Amino acid sequence: MAENWQHIPILAKEIAGLILQDKNGCYLDGTLGLGGHTKLFLSMLGKGAKILGLDKDQKAIEFAVNKVNDTRLTAKQASYLDAPQILAELNWPLLDGALFDLGLSSYQLDDASRGFSFSKSGPLDMRFDNTKGQTAADILNTFTADKLEYIFKNYGEERSSYKVALAICQARREKPFTNTFELANLIEKNIPRFGGTHPATKIFQALRIAVNHELQTVEEAPKMLEKIIKIGGRAAFLTFHSLEDRIIKYSFRDMAQTGKWRLVNKKLINPSFEEIKNNSRARSAGLRVIERVY
Repeated sequence: MAENWQHIPILAKEIAGLILQDKNGCYLDGTLGLGGHTKLFLSMLGKGAKILGLDKDQKAIEFAVNKVNDTRLTAKQASYLDAPQILAELNWPLLDGALFDLGLSSYQLDDASRGFSFSKSGPLDMRFDNTKGQTAADILNTFTADKLEYIFKNYGEERSSYKVALAICQARREKPFTNTFELANLIEKNIPRFGGTHPATKIFQALRIAVNHELQTVEEAPKMLEKIIKIGGRAAFLTFHSLEDRIIKYSFRDMAQTGKWRLVNKKLINPSFEEIKNNSRARSAGLRVIERVY
């Protein structure tokens, strides 16, 4: 159960300082996770404040509601792209601020039954919402070598993409892939290990992105902001790899050029050495914040 996981929100104080401009305002936590950011935000906000927390993962929603234990939080199982519709249904005004934390929750990585980790034996699932959509196993067992190569190359930036794709297609003729260890072992035989990074890291990232259509969702998010953020309000995106950050960086640049938005930080904000030392999962994080001015 998620109750057993310790969740450390990344760059939480920095994000709070940048987006919590009205103590009694309305805010969105677009990726509620285990509620770490929201819990901190509510401790800094007034009695009149409200936060809408969204997440595709129902288990995460249930845990976050219990952990936060605050009537100022309204939590719903949904994609953050559904925010405009949900805000309208709730009859909320435009928001003072929004956070989109694009990383995985600790419990998603550590729960073997979710299939996100190559270090634990579990089913090759990888869906954020594990009630619908294709699993990682579905992709591995049905996609052509060319399609697999595309996923590994474009979503994982893996140099040995074609070699791994061919090996997967050959191996599945004997036995379909069902387990994370099966895939990790095959990858390890085909990609040499450099340093401390496991050869399966980029392939697992690529599969997770493909299963959840993550980059397409990230591309749509900045386009949605005008529908949910009020003039003077801010949106923060916490990214964890270059593919996500590139999308947000160039989307923000284009938005700023319209004159309707202002870049709050032109350079990526990274966690401090101290934060990374205390939470290794913070090492790849980067923060970009934009403000609506018109």
